[in-house]
Amino acid sequence: MGRVLLAWYLALCCWGCVAPEGAQAEGNPFVGSLGNITGARGLMGALRCELQVQGEPPEVTWLRDGQVLELADSTQTQVPLGEDGQEDWKVISQLRISSLQPSDAGWYQCAVVLGGKTFVSQPGYVGLEGLPYFLEEPEDRAVTANTPFNLSCQAQGPPEPVDLRWFQNAVSLAPAMGEGPQHSLHIPGLNKTSSFSCEAHNAKGVTTSRTATITVLPQRPRDLHLVSSQPTELEVAWTPGLSGIYPLTHCTLQAVLSDDGVGVWLGEPDPPEEPLTLQASVPPHRFRLGRLHPHTPYHIRVACTSSQGPSPWTHWLPVQTPEGVPLGPPENVSAMRNGSQALVRWQEPRASLQGTLLGYRLAYRGQDTPEVLMDIGLKQEVTLELQGGGTVPNLTVCVAAYTAAGDGPWSLPVPLEPWRPVSEPPAPAFSWPWWYVLLGAVVAAACVLILALFLVHRRKKETRYGEVFEPTVERGELVVRYRVRKSYSRRTTEATLNSLGISEELKEKLRDVMVDRHKVALGKTLGEGEFGAVMEGQLNQDDSVLKVAVKTMKIAICTRSELEDFLSEAVCMKEFDHPNVMRLIGVCFQGSEREGFPAPVVILPFMKHGDLHSFLLYSRLGDQPVFLPTQMLVKFMADIASGMEYLSTKRFIHRDLAARNCMLNENMSVCVADFGLSKKIYNGDYYRQGRIAKMPVKWIAIESLADRVYTSKSDVWSFGVTMWEIATRGQTPYPGVENSEIYDYLRQGNRLKQPVDCLDGLYALMFRCWELNPRDRPSFAELREDLENTLKVLPPAQEPDEILYVNMDEGGGHSEPLGASGGADPPTQPDPKDSCSCFTSAEVHPAGRYVLCPSTAPGPTLPADRSSPAPPGQEDGA
Repeated sequence: MGRVLLAWYLALCCWGCVAPEGAQAEGNPFVGSLGNITGARGLMGALRCELQVQGEPPEVTWLRDGQVLELADSTQTQVPLGEDGQEDWKVISQLRISSLQPSDAGWYQCAVVLGGKTFVSQPGYVGLEGLPYFLEEPEDRAVTANTPFNLSCQAQGPPEPVDLRWFQNAVSLAPAMGEGPQHSLHIPGLNKTSSFSCEAHNAKGVTTSRTATITVLPQRPRDLHLVSSQPTELEVAWTPGLSGIYPLTHCTLQAVLSDDGVGVWLGEPDPPEEPLTLQASVPPHRFRLGRLHPHTPYHIRVACTSSQGPSPWTHWLPVQTPEGVPLGPPENVSAMRNGSQALVRWQEPRASLQGTLLGYRLAYRGQDTPEVLMDIGLKQEVTLELQGGGTVPNLTVCVAAYTAAGDGPWSLPVPLEPWRPVSEPPAPAFSWPWWYVLLGAVVAAACVLILALFLVHRRKKETRYGEVFEPTVERGELVVRYRVRKSYSRRTTEATLNSLGISEELKEKLRDVMVDRHKVALGKTLGEGEFGAVMEGQLNQDDSVLKVAVKTMKIAICTRSELEDFLSEAVCMKEFDHPNVMRLIGVCFQGSEREGFPAPVVILPFMKHGDLHSFLLYSRLGDQPVFLPTQMLVKFMADIASGMEYLSTKRFIHRDLAARNCMLNENMSVCVADFGLSKKIYNGDYYRQGRIAKMPVKWIAIESLADRVYTSKSDVWSFGVTMWEIATRGQTPYPGVENSEIYDYLRQGNRLKQPVDCLDGLYALMFRCWELNPRDRPSFAELREDLENTLKVLPPAQEPDEILYVNMDEGGGHSEPLGASGGADPPTQPDPKDSCSCFTSAEVHPAGRYVLCPSTAPGPTLPADRSSPAPPGQEDGA
């Protein structure tokens, strides 16, 4: 590619040196001029060049300002002009500009290489000229009253210059408002909420920007300070800030505990805990906070609110409540007399201390004797020397705790009691240490657990495998003679339903849906994805064995609500009966050692030819590509429309219609698949996730991308994209557009382009599916009828028996989105002399991936499909 561009560049430079400006070289094949395009931004237009040549038509290359346009959106048409074997061609190349931008402006030319010489056409000019275009517009803001701020507005042409004019409340501002750049407006301050906009003027006219609303909020309160403090109350005051013409309605206070001291949040915007929020009526600008903890640090801040909104918060103010006296007396006070001494004991107060405990005070007195007061300190036991040698009658004792704030309440007076020595209880004649008993219990429990696990394992093995190895009578050798145990059939479907804990009404409906999981035998894995796997299987029915596809899941159902939703959906799908809708055969549950409900398994019909997208893709990109006639493609579309019409009458929304989710059965009919139940099994909250990148955005309707709303008309949008997939034979929609850009791309009015060989009527039908308003889109009944009518007017197509298939992925498998697909038994060995191993559609390899091989009989070619390559083998009469 680099050599080709270099050759173009040298050839153009040489031509520019030799040929006079504006003149064509001798023998130049170009006819006429390209024309000029001049318009506003977003204009759609096209440049066209024509040339006449003899012999093989050359490839036309487009240049802009002498540089090759590598990604030009151009089409080339070749029309034969010669008669009686002459090889004269008229070549028309058209360059489309879908939305004119500044980067598209310049001089354009066409260039071709004929006989080793380079020829270029007369130049054509593309220019951008229109109303001013805004690069930046004023944005909504909230500012505090009488605070300066700036607004910005920028616009460009062409044509230049662009003059900006500012407006406040729809009134033009004098140019002196902002001395400086025209795009910046300086506002010294506002006292009421106002609107601002700007106008851009150039020679073509005027463009008005959006209107920005500047909301005026109160200023931050000032001078927040502590007025007074008590152990459980704090009073604070502040000075309100300016609020413009809007009076303050109230102020809000927030207080939070400071666990690490008064400096815990210095430099931090918010405290680590959820603050206590209180409202204060104003005026006065003062508030008393009650029910606080004594001797505790707090942080407090204030914001004031007007009708326009709240002001900024003040900085956090560290405050602390003072200490209080203990709220209760010491507990369990006791006093014992022993001669002239008394032993007094007590415990710390159970009620809050409201500060730091400094010690205890003790008082005792007798009948007709003065009270004796003592400071004990932090001890909780003291021995007293009694006055009078202990002969004072009716002696009582009481105790109180104290903090720095003072004494707490005194305990009730306790009389002195005579000393009673405490005797130890006799030891039992025989006793086990407690750890011996514990050890014996643990050993016994371990033995029971091991025995239970052994019995369960043995039971499980017999139930699953029966008696496998038995010795022969003659030789004593081990041979396999499988005999199923009776316990195999004990886990019936009825027992499974009874164990789920669902309602009797739902249980009755599930009789025909549930399948005994022991009747399903699993084979090889056909595909595996993030949420589950698809496996080949056999369903043992009463009188036959049915080949099925079994979908297992990796995500468990965790709640009874999810389980009932899943089973209700299964009941609904079991009733589907349409040739173009893949039906549900049944559902069973596989046991799990994890907690929660057993994991569901979905049983679906076995689809011999795999998914439609792989079929289309390998018909175009396989080793032996084959041309699919338009009749076959329209038949595929009509089948899908018929299936979706049936689902819509059942009020069923698919939400992921695409070619990859449509399956081909043995009759080459398309069945809609991967809807409803299977989507809930494998994707969980797939469509409710906020991560848009995980959604199939290139198939989803624009309203579903914006609002997560899904209706039957959003399925119609997806059907239009699926039609485009079929018409392009498996191409990816919106080539070159990233998933993250799809929504903006569609919002600008862009849609999928018409495929090269697609009938105009088919593309018009697709385009109706992509109407912005869902009500303007056709119904599936209309789509099915239009497609069937289109199929009737087309000439007869190739017979299905003449189409052959070949396996392109020996031993490979599908990824999970292929759904219930797989293959039959392998065919007989093909003839080694064949260039590709072909066999009929009834003999498909188990790998499940196929490509069409060319048929020995030529098929008809429609005039509308003349630009498509002929099927291999038809060009040489094979």
